Amino acid sequence: VQLVESGGGVVQTGGSLRLSCTASGFTADEYAIGWFRQAPGKERDFVAVISWSGGSTYYGDSVKDRFTISRDNAKNTVTLQMNSLKPEDTAVYYCAADRNRQLLRTTIAYDYWGQGTQVTVSS
Repeated sequence: VQLVESGGGVVQTGGSLRLSCTASGFTADEYAIGWFRQAPGKERDFVAVISWSGGSTYYGDSVKDRFTISRDNAKNTVTLQMNSLKPEDTAVYYCAADRNRQLLRTTIAYDYWGQGTQVTVSS
């Protein structure tokens, strides 16, 4: 079972990035997939989650209306489109899979994690 994030990088304030999370070793549509982020010296925070079907999505308050989570089960991929980026969005972004499909915002609910991808927003 493996999750691999990609798409991170450096972008200026107001710019956009598109992160991808690709699953292997399991069928992605059996799981809810969440995105979390962790800045240096801070806890890992919830960003967004999408149900196994893609029919339900939830966002953290700080990213609502700027980020969009979507999935393509045929490609075993979940995407996080990030617009209007701010310096406070700088963090390592992780995707995670929840086999119980609970759509929770806590890290303990998730069974598998990727290695993370760095997003840096310069002011």
